Amino acid sequence: MATTTPYKQIRALYDDEIITVYQAYNTQIASAAVAAQKLDASTKFRIGSRMTWVKPSWAWMLYRAGYSYKDPGQERILAIKMRHADFVGLLARGVLTPHATGKTSTSDPDNDQGSADKQKDKREKSSDVKIQWDPERTVRLEKLEYRSIQIGIPGALTPRWAEEMIVGIEDVTDKARELKRVLDERPGVTDEELVDMELVPVERPFEISEELQKSLRMVLPEE
Repeated sequence: MATTTPYKQIRALYDDEIITVYQAYNTQIASAAVAAQKLDASTKFRIGSRMTWVKPSWAWMLYRAGYSYKDPGQERILAIKMRHADFVGLLARGVLTPHATGKTSTSDPDNDQGSADKQKDKREKSSDVKIQWDPERTVRLEKLEYRSIQIGIPGALTPRWAEEMIVGIEDVTDKARELKRVLDERPGVTDEELVDMELVPVERPFEISEELQKSLRMVLPEE
């Protein structure tokens, strides 16, 4: 019997202790981070300067980064490992963006430069984690009817996140590029084959408390 994916659901690659989120960085930041297993290992990593948006969805990261080819400043995709408790702790501090509540429309937060200068001082001082729900994507970048979560870590919280909450960093840029190559050369390849080739992770629903679900508005839209 077919099951329906909830409109808002957290899906991720995780085991009993560790959950994976993704973000893209430039080569200098990514290389230093992987080598030292510290996200802030490079002097190019600007602590407190802006909000960092992480995503537990591999497909959404592929969409955002264009398989790592979209933005010259974000050409390396990192898989960032966090303990469950720290990940849930970020969600517990979460405040929904106007976009997530449906009050207004915004551009993608990772690329929203229009309001960046106006919000800079506020972001540096605020410790609020921002939550945004965007249309989920397939690994072919097709838009789906249900939503995927993005988590915005404010500059004020970035040092603690980078130093205390991250337990592993892996460069998955080559995996993203190989996936694109396979999709281009074999348009009929199935998702199951991509999983078997270890180009697509098996993401499962990540359960959180009912209270936190209510806080994050993980309910069907009223309209």
